[in-house]
Formats: sequence, C-alpha cells, structure tokens
Amino acid sequence: MRSLVHERREPGELFGPSFSLFADMLAVGLAAAVASLPLITAPVALAAAGAVLRRAIREDRPVTLGEYVAEFRAYGLLRSLLAGVTVFAALTLIVLDLMLARAGLPGARPVSWALTALAAAGLVLALRTAVDPEAAHGWRPALRRAATRCVADPAGCALIAAAIGLCVAFLWMLPLLAPLLPGPLAFAITAVELRNEPPSDER
Repeated sequence: MRSLVHERREPGELFGPSFSLFADMLAVGLAAAVASLPLITAPVALAAAGAVLRRAIREDRPVTLGEYVAEFRAYGLLRSLLAGVTVFAALTLIVLDLMLARAGLPGARPVSWALTALAAAGLVLALRTAVDPEAAHGWRPALRRAATRCVADPAGCALIAAAIGLCVAFLWMLPLLAPLLPGPLAFAITAVELRNEPPSDER
C-alpha cells in the first residue's frame, strides 16, 4: 500500500502534508474530547473523529470543525444515546465482574484474567465498529462488519490493542494529555483499517 499521505509541498508552504495531517489529528482529538464531555456521547465522538480523518487521508485535504460537527450530528440523537448506553453498560458489567472475581473467591485469578481478555477484545471490536465508514447508517451492520474484520485481521486487532495500551500509558504518565489522545487513537484505528484497502484513486 502506498503512503497514507502524499509528500508534496506547495510553493511557500513551511510544513509538508504530514505535518498538516498531524495538526488535523490533534485538532480532531480536541473536538472529540469536548464532544465526549457528557461521557455517553464518547462512542459517537470517536466515530466522528475516525470519519473525518478517513476523508482527510483519502482525499488528502485538511479537515474543518464544521465537518466534524456535521459528522457528529449525522448519527442522530437516538443512535448516539443508544451507542453510549450500550458501551457504558457493558463496561460497568465488566468492572463489576472483575471486582467480584478479585473478591477472594476460589478460582478468582483465572476468572479475572479471562474477564480482562474479554474486556480488551470487546474494546477492540467496539473501536473497529466506531470507525466503520457506514456506522452512521446503523450500528448493527457496522458491528457485524467489524466482527468479520476482527476474525480476518487479527494482526489489526493486535495493532489497535497496542494503540490503546500506548494511550493508557501516556494518560498514566501525563494526565494533561487526555484532551489530545482521542485524535491519535482515532487516527491509529483508521490507519489500521485503511492499510488493507486500495487507495481511493485505484478503486
């Protein structure tokens, strides 16, 4: 696959397209962080970030705040709330199960490890669902496509898990980076999905 960004620079331009994409990634991350403040909107905020970054990479052009807002609104209030409630209900259930598994009951350690692995797999699946380009038209079809990609592309799942781990490490080392992390995470997941797709001009 060719480079995600074409390295060309206009006359008088100080920075190349790679730096512009990096700046767009951080700006989109900030927008997603603000959109995630109600917490329940976090899945859609990340999905919108992935959608605008995908277009930025595919069409080799900068993104705008208006584009992000339009993408965020495309999911609709009901679909956004449903996604948020589902994700947070699943996370709450897993956390409660982990607390029970670590309560000193027999077999608690293997159960704890199994639940942690299940949580990690579920998170990767949820993130691949969020960056599906057609997720705004329905979460269930996007979830099925994401599950198919996870089975067919375990290396991609490992890359996404590594990106999550890096974000957690950065957050632990420097919590002030939290508003910027959604952008790099959305970019990493989008790049994983795009690496097996043909370039737009070859479709």
